[in-house]
Amino acid sequence: MAETARITEDWRDRILEDPDLVLEDHDLMRALVAANERALGSNVVDLRGIAMERLEARLDRLEDTHRSVIAAAYENLAGTNQIHRAILRLLDPINFEEFLRNLGGDVAQTLRVDSVRLVLESPHAEEDPGLDSMGGILQIVDPGFIEEYVAAGRRLPARAVTLRQVMPEANGIYGEQASWIRSEALMRLDLGAGRLPGMLAFGAEDPHHFRPSQGTDLLAFFSGVFERVMRRWLA
Repeated sequence: MAETARITEDWRDRILEDPDLVLEDHDLMRALVAANERALGSNVVDLRGIAMERLEARLDRLEDTHRSVIAAAYENLAGTNQIHRAILRLLDPINFEEFLRNLGGDVAQTLRVDSVRLVLESPHAEEDPGLDSMGGILQIVDPGFIEEYVAAGRRLPARAVTLRQVMPEANGIYGEQASWIRSEALMRLDLGAGRLPGMLAFGAEDPHHFRPSQGTDLLAFFSGVFERVMRRWLA
């Protein structure tokens, strides 16, 4: 009994000396509040205890939101750095053939996409042999193909960037890779006055790699840079 009394007195002195030891321990505070509620009885409502529970629940929600915001910020920063690295690789080539090879190689790897296609409209698409040596990166199509491909038979407002799962029409641009491409990002290209439009397509094997719910700001920025690079090559 004397030993128990001595230990109790020691804890009492420590708590009186530094009450934060108790106040900062969430589990201990919950135990004290629960003991207080039991002491009050079932016919007494502890409004302060209820308020504390609500504040704790609100704090938990705020912490979850904070973690989500931080995670989104890191993801956005990583995506921005990825786009910047891809743009630097885009500017390296000194001739158009090397530019196309780089687009399907280093740029695609940097962006972590499984397929890249540059689609250009031409009134002489059937006569144009294309560049088979480029691994099918460049696709020459008839005028109006891009609008029809992006719309996929639906009446949709024109968007600079479209993210979606691959449609059956994908065979028109992905060739042999169409059997395993499951999602794509389509970026319309304005190649300048007097020129037919173009399109840059990124394909991914993962059906959820590109989703309509994702933001398109970074891809819009990349396609804007790509447009300007293409205008210089075409000039």
